[in-house]
Amino acid sequence: MTVLRTPEPGQAAILTELCLRSKAVWGYDEAFMAACRPALTMTVDDWRQSDIQIAVQDHDIVGMAQVTYHGEIAELDKLFVDPAALAGGIGRKLFDWSVETALRKGAKVMTVDADPCAADFYRRLGAVDDGVVASTVVPGRFLPRLKLDLTSVR
Repeated sequence: MTVLRTPEPGQAAILTELCLRSKAVWGYDEAFMAACRPALTMTVDDWRQSDIQIAVQDHDIVGMAQVTYHGEIAELDKLFVDPAALAGGIGRKLFDWSVETALRKGAKVMTVDADPCAADFYRRLGAVDDGVVASTVVPGRFLPRLKLDLTSVR
């Protein structure tokens, strides 16, 4: 059984490694993964500036999500699932938590700057394309921006 809970700041390194393992599932090379490390590194500041949730199975952290806020816009900053736990519903459970959390904070829209390989996951959950954004990791690379109208979720 998967349980969602708020992680402790002392788990930042564990969550960083989870994010990196999950990102690597798409077959990116070592140089790309090294470039991604700063963007995927969790810090104590993340606990002060966002809402974070982890998915736990049998005492193992198998997923995490992070939501940040900009007025009425929530951003799904991170949603990662351990490769060994993919396709088990954990991503959907974390996405649902993200939506509910954003709604409780008064957000009207949730955006996701998605890895191109993960964009279809968000589309299946109701997000629609809303243009592209420049990657903060690789110059010249663009990521699909998706959005979910939270006013239609309720």
